[in-house]
Order: sequence, then structure tokens, then C-alpha cells
Amino acid sequence: MLFLKLFKESFIFAFDALRQNRTRTFLSLLGITIGIFTIISVFAAVDTFRGNLQTSVDKLGSKTIYIQKWPWGGGSDYPWWKYFQRPVPSYRDYKMLTEKNTSFTGISFDIWLNNRTIKYLSNSIEGVSITASTGYHKTQNFEISQGRYFTDNESNAGNAVCIIGADLAEGLFANINPIGKPIKVMGRNLKVIGVFAKEGEDILGITSDKMLLMPLNFAKNVIDIQSDRYDPQIIVRGKENAALEDVESELRGIMRAIKRLSPAVEDNFALNKTTVISAQLDQLFGIVNIAGWIIGGFSILVGGFGIANIMFVSVKERTNIIGIQKSLGAKNYFILLQFLFEAIALCLIGGLLGLAVVYILTAVATYIFDFKIVLDMANVFRGITISMVIGVISGFWPAFSASRLDPVEAIRSK
Repeated sequence: MLFLKLFKESFIFAFDALRQNRTRTFLSLLGITIGIFTIISVFAAVDTFRGNLQTSVDKLGSKTIYIQKWPWGGGSDYPWWKYFQRPVPSYRDYKMLTEKNTSFTGISFDIWLNNRTIKYLSNSIEGVSITASTGYHKTQNFEISQGRYFTDNESNAGNAVCIIGADLAEGLFANINPIGKPIKVMGRNLKVIGVFAKEGEDILGITSDKMLLMPLNFAKNVIDIQSDRYDPQIIVRGKENAALEDVESELRGIMRAIKRLSPAVEDNFALNKTTVISAQLDQLFGIVNIAGWIIGGFSILVGGFGIANIMFVSVKERTNIIGIQKSLGAKNYFILLQFLFEAIALCLIGGLLGLAVVYILTAVATYIFDFKIVLDMANVFRGITISMVIGVISGFWPAFSASRLDPVEAIRSK
């Protein structure tokens, strides 16, 4: 009860300091407010992008491995010359891999044709991404809003059928049911049998909204599916109960056997995982977090000195009252806690103002600009905790000096 009473009185004194010295106190609290706003807004932004990244990774598949010519990476030190002479994954590799499948739930051979034009009657759309696959449904996560997926007979026979993205359906078939309609792709007519559900573009730029999917066996009749220009790749999805490292290890062994590589020869293929993307972006997010701490830390440091200055002034103004309290039996810890709680109360006010600004901006971004930013309770708790810690640090010495005052000298100070 004593601590609750002290805390209540400390808030009253803090608000009195705000009321009596508005400009001085506001400028002191501004540092805390800006610091908390900077740190929490950075954390909220990082959490938001990390959540969007996880959604993108889940779409690609957390247990999915991409067998490709080029390993995922980049930067100025990327040894591209090392991988330039590698062969692309072949359809033969895919067929042999399906025969040796043990811990995989799905395998597909995919190629990509970018910036193509498709037509329906007088309507046409440019910049379409075309995917030809042997088993897209076995390795990718997606939903179909209209129609259906290919049957095994349609896929094996290479029928002239396709599934289109939501944007393509809206652009070619405004107010018309696209199912069963013929569209012209690469000089051939394809019948639309399905439409992908609307997704929108994620943080990795992945979306099916402007994609057309066709059976690989149909594409064989039109293009050379093993040409390097179409980025052929084999996609493997491991079983849910199998560790990704075990799937990767088994897949590497099978691929080396298929390629007939001796133990001394290094891989001439790349096994790419979504965890590589996550790890690279986590490093970037870590740097952003550090930058947020540094920028916000300087603001909080300035604010902490401001709070300490207010507390020293407060001690000076109430020296006579401190002397009276001590002469009536108040212990040193009572005086110390009184001023310490007041410093914490001031910092909490500044921190809550910073959190309020973050909340307002997240609401504006969500409801006006349609960009959802996550402000979870962990960040709110973090902001409050930082404010309390700064209050303790900046208020301890003024509170300690107040608790050590001689009661006689304090009473006579006025």
C-alpha cells in the first residue's frame, strides 16, 4: 500500500511539474517521446516485414528445395564465373529423381517464360509470366477461385489447357466467365479451365495474379523446354515429418548419383532453400534494429538528461518540504522512492506519448494507405519497460541526493 501511495503521489507531482513548467517539461519529455517512437516504430516495421516474409516463405514452402543451376545469393563477391559452365537441370534428371523418391511428397519440373503476350478476341495483355510444369500442385501452395486444376491425363497428354491468374481473368474476360474460353498463347490456342485466387504481390514480388500455368508436355510441342533461357528447375517438397536438412542431404546424394559425380568433384547443381532468403533478410532486419536503437538511443539519452535536470530542479524547489518530512520521521528510502517514482512517472508519460504516436501512424497506414503495420503487445511492453529503465537511471542520482539531505539544513534552506 505504501508503494502504491508513493506511486500515486509521484504521478501527481509529475503532472504538477508538467502544469507549472510546461515548456521546460515538454522539451525534456520530447527526447523520451522521440526515442521511444523511433525504437518501437522500427521494431514494428521489422515485425511487419518479417511477418510478410514468413507469409512469402510459407507460400514457397518451408520444406521445399529448388534444384537449379545458380545458387541463391548476390553481392559484389558473388562468384558467378564458378557457376556459369554448370548444366541446367534436365528433364532426364527429373525422371530419374522421381524413380528414386523416398522422403519427398512431390517433385515437379518447371520452366518460366517471362514477358509474354496473351490474347482473347480483341483483348490482349502484355508482360505475362508463363509457367509450364509437370506437377505444380505437388510443390506449390495456391488456391483456385474458379474452375479446376489439370487432371493427370491432361497433364501427361499435354492437352491445350491452362490456368490463369486473377488479373489476367479480369483483363481478358471483364464480366464474362473465363472457364472454357480459348486464349492465344505463343501462337497456340489454350482453353482456360481454372482461375487462381487473387493474391496480391508479396514482399518477395511473388504472385500468381499475372501468371499463366500450362502442362509441361504441351510446352514441349512449342519450345525447347531444356533451354537455359527458360530457367528450367526441379522443385522437391519434403515430407512434413522429415527435417529439411535430412531432405537436402538425401537429395544431394541422389543428384550426385544421377550426375555420376565422383567424391572428389564438387556439385554441379545448386540446392536452394527458402531459409536462405530468410537468413539474408534477417541479417538486414538485424542491421535495421541496431540503427533504430542507435538513433532512438541518442534521443532517449538527451531526454534522460532532461528528466534528470527536472528532478534536480524539483529537489531544489522542495528542499524545505524534504526537511519537514525527515523531521517528522520519514526514512531516507521514502524520500528516495518519492523522487525516483516521480522520474519514472515523467518517463512513462513521454514513453506513452511515443507509443500513442506509433499507434496513430499504424492506424493511418492501415486504414488510409491499406498497408498493415503490426504493433503487438511485446513492442508496447518493450516501450514501457525502456521508459521505466530510463526513469530509474535518470532519476536515481537526484533522488539519492534528496534522500541524503540533512533535515535541519533542508528546513532552513527556505
